[in-house]
Amino acid sequence: MKKKKNTAMLWAVLAAGLYAISAPFSKILLNEIPPTMMAALLYLGAGIGMSIIGLFRYNTGQLKKEMRLTKKEMPFTMGMVLLDIAAPIFLMIGLTMTTPATVSLLNNFEIVATSLIALVIFKETINKRLWIAIGLITVASIFLSVEDFSSISFSFGSLFVLLAAICWGLENNFTRMLSVKDPLEIVIIKGFGSGLGSLLISFIINETTTNVVYILATLLLGFVAYGLSIYLYVYAQRYLGAAKTSAYYAISPFIGVGLSFIMFLEIPTLSFIIALLIMIVGTYFASTDNHVKKD
Repeated sequence: MKKKKNTAMLWAVLAAGLYAISAPFSKILLNEIPPTMMAALLYLGAGIGMSIIGLFRYNTGQLKKEMRLTKKEMPFTMGMVLLDIAAPIFLMIGLTMTTPATVSLLNNFEIVATSLIALVIFKETINKRLWIAIGLITVASIFLSVEDFSSISFSFGSLFVLLAAICWGLENNFTRMLSVKDPLEIVIIKGFGSGLGSLLISFIINETTTNVVYILATLLLGFVAYGLSIYLYVYAQRYLGAAKTSAYYAISPFIGVGLSFIMFLEIPTLSFIIALLIMIVGTYFASTDNHVKKD
């Protein structure tokens, strides 16, 4: 059992690192791929990649151990897919308008959105530590979203990222209702359902590209940063529990910030540094609370 827990710790850290590469590499790919098509390809990459893993697991008989989705879970499944269509589109639009480092850090607002939606809609309780985390992360998000405090003008890019976080917060609560089912099946449904939905939207609004190299690179990024990351996270959670896995996964935005500074040679502003410090403290309180869970 100890060996499995040690392996699970590695999975959780690896899941965090894999998701962290999403923002900086997506910023590069957005030079050629429009935001809506980018969102579609990221999820399709996750669906295709996880289907290949699913085929391998089917041949080895491992899938027989998992519970399958049924009609009873259909409302939550449909809600999960629709929100996964909206969220990455908002995120990619935001990414075209602000820095990858800011996007990476604002991703922590998902913790706030997930917790408040769980409280208001699903009637879950929130203890003192999580309220502290919500307050700190919200303050840090305001620092990152306001362009000019003297006139209080908001960054539209940051607002789109926050919209994405809210969508994913609601989606997390829907997915939580499916968490006892096969995580591989859930990721595949997310991938193909959300990916094809976003792709249809991209064709309708004529946001497409024919650059094969960039398309393949985006599909690969989706498999690694979305599909494989979620898959590893869910399995780590089985052995470590929600709280401990969240503690490891919470390093993801900060890895993303570090990668962004290195890749784009960005110089952080004073407000960014203040927000970073507040976010670190807030993330600590959130990741050590039993109610924080990412599905």
